Amino acid sequence: MKSVDRYYFMIHNSKLMGFPFLVSRFKAFVILAFLLIISLACRQDVKYSGPKFSDKPLAEAIPLYSFAVHPLHNPAKLIQSYQPLIDYLNMNVKGAQFYLEASRDYANFESKYRKKTPEFLLPNPIQTIDAMKYGYNVIAMAGEPNDFKGLFIVRKDSRILEPSDLIGKSISYPSSTALAACIMPQYFLYKHGIDVNKDITNRYVGSQESSIMNVNLKNTDAGATWPTPWFSFLKDHPKEASQLKVIWQTESLINNSVMVRSDVPDSIQMKVCSLLLHLNSTEKGQNILSNMFVSHFILSHNEDYEIARKYIEIFQKEVRPVFNQHQQ
Repeated sequence: MKSVDRYYFMIHNSKLMGFPFLVSRFKAFVILAFLLIISLACRQDVKYSGPKFSDKPLAEAIPLYSFAVHPLHNPAKLIQSYQPLIDYLNMNVKGAQFYLEASRDYANFESKYRKKTPEFLLPNPIQTIDAMKYGYNVIAMAGEPNDFKGLFIVRKDSRILEPSDLIGKSISYPSSTALAACIMPQYFLYKHGIDVNKDITNRYVGSQESSIMNVNLKNTDAGATWPTPWFSFLKDHPKEASQLKVIWQTESLINNSVMVRSDVPDSIQMKVCSLLLHLNSTEKGQNILSNMFVSHFILSHNEDYEIARKYIEIFQKEVRPVFNQHQQ
């Protein structure tokens, strides 16, 4: 009865509406019982979290696929150029969602596919050959093979006229593994009698735009790139581009590929491939292609890139190694 006595004391010494509220022990007991009943009733309304059971299955999560593009541009420019394509895939591929993945430089991009992280890739031809070893397969080519060639950029006030004028000078490249923007230009110089390991200073600066901009800022005497980023630079930086010119270009080889990781369902692979191949058949698709500086996508397979494999074998034999031993 101690609890009853406590409530009795509380009630006996309280005031209700300003009047003394005195009750007997019996009334206090009745009030206490009433309060306990209300408390139990309130507790029945409390909702507890925990496992919930249902006879209806939960909706399956839609798989999310990464589309990683090698550093054609700096990350911000790459997203601007390729996001419309990703939006198009998301609108037209049922049962899947895609997101664009940019990389800060070539090494970062290459480390991603060697870890098998992205499901889809848009690599250059040499990265295409390398990615095959990690479970990726070619489904398309981005643009015509003739469009894939190296360009040498110099300032318009440069005194460089012949390849031999570069001896003792510096050249900027995006990366040592950039095919059109490094390997093919270095092979071009080799064919013109220059030892690229001794006669010139090679500077690998991380991106296509940086390779061009280094020439504009006079950090290097020449820069290597290829048509797509050069056209983009002309559009985005007309003032800087007006001080530059293309002095030489290499022969063509084969263009960038679109690759897919082997564990992606065949239905998704085929749908993406079909959308890419027919992208140029509509005005909207043509605008997407124009934004990427790609004429169209062409059906392609692993075997088509044997020409790139043979090119790299000759280059490594005659000029310099391309990949580290553990990457080969």
